[in-house]
Amino acid sequence: MTGGLLASELGLLFRRRRTWAMLCALAAIPILIAVAVRVSSAVPAGRGPAFLDRITQNGLFVGVTAMVVSVPLFLPLTVGVVAGDTIAGEAGQGTLRYLLVAPAGRVRLLLIKYAGAALFVVVAPLVVAMVGAGIGAALFPVGPVTLLSGDTIGTGEAMVRLLLIAAYLAVSLLGLSAIGLFISTLTDVPVGAMAATVVLSVVAQVLDALPQLEWLHPWLFSHYWLDFGDLLRQPLSWDSFAANAVLQAGYVAVFGALAYGRFITKDVLS
Repeated sequence: MTGGLLASELGLLFRRRRTWAMLCALAAIPILIAVAVRVSSAVPAGRGPAFLDRITQNGLFVGVTAMVVSVPLFLPLTVGVVAGDTIAGEAGQGTLRYLLVAPAGRVRLLLIKYAGAALFVVVAPLVVAMVGAGIGAALFPVGPVTLLSGDTIGTGEAMVRLLLIAAYLAVSLLGLSAIGLFISTLTDVPVGAMAATVVLSVVAQVLDALPQLEWLHPWLFSHYWLDFGDLLRQPLSWDSFAANAVLQAGYVAVFGALAYGRFITKDVLS
């Protein structure tokens, strides 16, 4: 029963033109970066997004640069749309009551909705990374990669590091997805839930940039979003990955519990 409901939810999510439009928009980011660097003169060191000046030496850095560019707005925007639509979308269309008539139960339905949003969280940065690597290889030379620590690794290991960064970003966005799920249980208007989720991601990043609130920074779900530099060093360090995972797990637990408390008492018949 659960497997069938999950397959149905994933099928619905990835058959939507909106989902594919968002994934195509994310895929366009590394393409635009690669084309812009290709047709322009050499990028001065230290100018533009991180790793931009390394693209002409190695095309794999297109994927890394694109993920850096995507983190502050584009990835949270797409995740906010998907997570905000989980429950509010069904309620707005009037289909939520029919879903709950089936012997799925509210808790199981809530878990399935979050699982669908979490899968999108995995797919979104992976699309950016893979399209970036592909267009980078097409337009620039690809070879051994020099890491931030000064060590050099082969192309195969560099691709593994690229996938690890995509996994890091997926973990980073799980907390925001849980927040969106909770907000989605509060309203029958999906656009409102989407907007509130995206606004919260922007607010968290603004707060994280204020030195006066340094005591608050480690508790913000966006605090570790760009701290994947440890994955580009030798030896590979998992410290930031682990800290980020613990923080996001806390947000998933708290806002998952809040979503559960709200959803089990939600009036779906009004």
